[in-house]
Amino acid sequence: MKYILLFILVFGLSSAMAQNKQVLYGLEEIPQSLLLNPGGKVSQKAHFGIPLFSQFHLNAGVTGVTVFDIFGATGENINDKIRRAVFTLENTDFFSATQQLEIINFGWRSKKDIYFSGGIYEEFDFILYYPRDLAILAYEGNADYIGDPFDLGELKTTGDLLTVYHFGASKEISKKLTVGLRAKLYSSMLSFKSTDNKGTFITTEGNPDSNNIYEHTLQGLDASIQTSGYASLREMDGSSQVVSEILGRALFGGNIGVGVDLGATYEVSDRITATASILDFGAIFHSKDIESYNVKGEYTLVGIELIFPPLGDGEATFPYYQNLEDEFEEQIPVDTLNTKYTQLRPLKVNAGLRYSFGKAIGSSGECDCLNMGAGIQRNQAVGLQFYSIQRPKGIQMAGTLFYYRRLWNFLSAKATYTIDSYSKDNIGFGMVADIGKVNFYIAADNLLRYENLAKANSLSLQLGLNIKIDRE
Repeated sequence: MKYILLFILVFGLSSAMAQNKQVLYGLEEIPQSLLLNPGGKVSQKAHFGIPLFSQFHLNAGVTGVTVFDIFGATGENINDKIRRAVFTLENTDFFSATQQLEIINFGWRSKKDIYFSGGIYEEFDFILYYPRDLAILAYEGNADYIGDPFDLGELKTTGDLLTVYHFGASKEISKKLTVGLRAKLYSSMLSFKSTDNKGTFITTEGNPDSNNIYEHTLQGLDASIQTSGYASLREMDGSSQVVSEILGRALFGGNIGVGVDLGATYEVSDRITATASILDFGAIFHSKDIESYNVKGEYTLVGIELIFPPLGDGEATFPYYQNLEDEFEEQIPVDTLNTKYTQLRPLKVNAGLRYSFGKAIGSSGECDCLNMGAGIQRNQAVGLQFYSIQRPKGIQMAGTLFYYRRLWNFLSAKATYTIDSYSKDNIGFGMVADIGKVNFYIAADNLLRYENLAKANSLSLQLGLNIKIDRE
């Protein structure tokens, strides 16, 4: 069990991720900023992303512990480090993962000055909350915890691999207000969910009239896991068939869902701008290749009475463990169901407030010092941002302070300071270059940890390449 626990810790430390894109949010020079706020302001006439290179997003992070805490060369025994992590982590700590790869992205401005945009991207989203009681039970056993219940309901996890088809429109209603909407069609390739689990495991002293010192009891057990796209993969021969099947589901071959993004930008004054967006307000309807497992009941183990045959009776077998397994399955059966279910997407909310100052510049990047009204961007800005995402144990939030600077007509930069579930000193930086019609951007955060990445609770990298056609 200790090796299983170590695997969970290593997996979480190496692959946990988050969805917040604080550096990219509000960077209007990047066409992909419309994916974070469909009501963002757009200066270009049209754009299209270089297929498979227009956006790659990868965040890595975990709360409560770092890779260095386990594997750092500190001279301490690794078993002591693991034990400390087992007891330090709380049941509110989590390993989460989100990765996105944009396949197609495009946009154009209509004659009615509506900016239409659309595309396709692949997304993987995963979260596992740390089951503290189960981890302690697996690591130390129950000998020192007689009478203490272990909460089995701490186990909560979800995972989704899907393709998202999207199409949106952004319209400047007035010089102060821009609004946008984006419709989404989800094609789920693989999904699992186990969040509504209950039950306790407790060891107590046995009945004085019995021959057993302890009794081990599962109380109020009610646990389940819902899956789609998994059952059929078990019957396939080799990884190539599995990969081919999963990729086939990307083209509307999986379970289908729908969603919508909403966003707006409001120029409070010629210097103050407010933005807000709601992303992935939708659901996936799982009806294909679904398989759910549920265990429910109570069971008490009072021990195994060993029976020894008399000498000379020859060989005799006593199926103790088979009888125990049969008794357990009778008391707590595993039900396999094929019932359809609906899964809500993790709702995300972004908001920002920006104060601009410095030289005024028009959409072309040239100085427009005589026109200081709304709609004119200045070459510097400071502000704050808010981000939240709905998760099985509640809402996770992050707050960001930022500084923006247009260095030259073709180059902009943004620096951020973020407080979130992972750390309180996350410094990020991003740059956007428009060289001719080529738009390139790169952003990263937690820069203070780049000297030793193993000490970072989270790391982030986003980059992309687009073609932008400016308005005449």
